[in-house]
Amino acid sequence: MKLRHAMVCSSNQNRSMEAHSLLKRHGFDVSSYGTGAHVKLPGPSLREPNVYEFGTPYKHMFEDLRRRDPELYKRNGILPMLKRNSSVKLAPQRWQDNAADGCFDVVLTFEEKVFDMVLADLHNREHVLMKSVLVINLDVKDNHEEAAGGAKLALELCEELEATESWEDNIDDIESQWCDPLVLDQVLTAICWQSVTG
Repeated sequence: MKLRHAMVCSSNQNRSMEAHSLLKRHGFDVSSYGTGAHVKLPGPSLREPNVYEFGTPYKHMFEDLRRRDPELYKRNGILPMLKRNSSVKLAPQRWQDNAADGCFDVVLTFEEKVFDMVLADLHNREHVLMKSVLVINLDVKDNHEEAAGGAKLALELCEELEATESWEDNIDDIESQWCDPLVLDQVLTAICWQSVTG
């Protein structure tokens, strides 16, 4: 079975892009998105984030931050992250603006509020012809180390889903085989419906 996967975090920078990069390297049909109003990256202090519009190329952000303070943004991992992101796709994309990208079979989020926003958006979309979509949240802290671990879990889950004939019939078994019961207790799962465009 060949499924379409979407990885979603708040700014389409760290967690969703780490998973997007890993799944892409393993041959999956994968896209990634953010749900925030803007793309936010750490700045010189918590009160001074760097804010960009969705659609701003990763290379532009890289050059902008390298100009501002190359040592800070190299040390905190932002420049290497943006370099990785630009090798995966051009720019961050917003989930709520993705209807033209078509339907997904699996949507993985990495934070509960992002999960809630994806569900609300799917619920509010116009429904004509319907197709099921599996939405799963893995709670992953927004730092580089946790993002790498979350991406590995996402890859393992997507491999399990790809290996089954019908995830709709086997989702409970897939989830119980996929991860440790302590982790599974923190996983949120929903089956939603999305419009088939065409």
